[in-house]
Amino acid sequence: MKDLRLFTIATCLPVLLIGLGAAWGGAWAWLALGYLTVLTFLLDRLIAVEAANTDPEAEFPAADTLLAALGLAHFGLYAAALWAIAGPSGLSGVERFLTGFATGLFFGQISHPVAHELIHRKARSLRLLGRLIYTSLLVGHHASAHLRVHHVHVGSDGDPNSARPGEGFYRYALRASAGSFRAGLKAETRLRAGRKPLWSHPYALYIGGAAALMLAATLIGGVPALAALLALSLYAQMQILLSDYVQHYGLRRATLPDGRLEPVGPQHSWNTPHWFSSALMLNAPRHSDHHVTPTRGYPALQLDPATMPMLPLPLPLMATIALFPTLWRRIMDRRCAKWRDRARVTAARPVPGE
Repeated sequence: MKDLRLFTIATCLPVLLIGLGAAWGGAWAWLALGYLTVLTFLLDRLIAVEAANTDPEAEFPAADTLLAALGLAHFGLYAAALWAIAGPSGLSGVERFLTGFATGLFFGQISHPVAHELIHRKARSLRLLGRLIYTSLLVGHHASAHLRVHHVHVGSDGDPNSARPGEGFYRYALRASAGSFRAGLKAETRLRAGRKPLWSHPYALYIGGAAALMLAATLIGGVPALAALLALSLYAQMQILLSDYVQHYGLRRATLPDGRLEPVGPQHSWNTPHWFSSALMLNAPRHSDHHVTPTRGYPALQLDPATMPMLPLPLPLMATIALFPTLWRRIMDRRCAKWRDRARVTAARPVPGE
């Protein structure tokens, strides 16, 4: 992926298909859902493309432009989907369901990676756009918890969003949902330490923005619009939780003799090399390199199967398997044990010169 063409095509085409599905239903609604499910799976599995790395120092001036465009498209699709699902769109029940399902998948597989990239950008306007996307999904606190907690404490008990060995998804989801809200709030409050007015606290935006959005949906579209908003948001939140669960399941950082955690390394995140779903999710499946170098732009994220744990199937499919804990553990627990054993051997090696 030496340029942005594949990222642009993969992420912008579903915007068009979902928009057409919301307007006219019919085949467009089926195509939108099929693109994000069947076609993505088939392209990953049937077209063998090597997971090539770009120059890690390469710059992509248009990368932020694509993020901003997709971020704005998120809100346009949100409004169109609410109108199609709960408004006087004239769509049948099946067409409304298909449009909602496709939109929810877009929020989880594209809007989430877009917002994730935006909150890591230097420009304040881009960071705000990322926060607004998460706020529109009623999970604005994820922006704070991700930056202030997840990146600091990943792979340890200090991070609510790092799944422990043997922990099933549903138990994890209950723990992580409440834990990340509290941890993000604590981190942001400690960072400010009373130096800034209360209204400037990010949680004022997250909570106030979510409340305003729900009130506006109810005033404009009534209870059906509010129900559609809640359904889309909860579906997106589940996918965000699944993403963190799958990408960090069972991988733990060692405690050093002085009590500190070892530095975050490539061995602390799961990755996938599948080309199309990686483009669709803005290289989010190249997760190890993101944690090692959080400021690196998504087109330049690196993949090294020799040092990075690799999932056996594409990330969206592994997230689906995670919904079945017994099957998930059968596939993943041996792989986790292998990487934990490998980490112990590495940690036990004497340091040269000692």
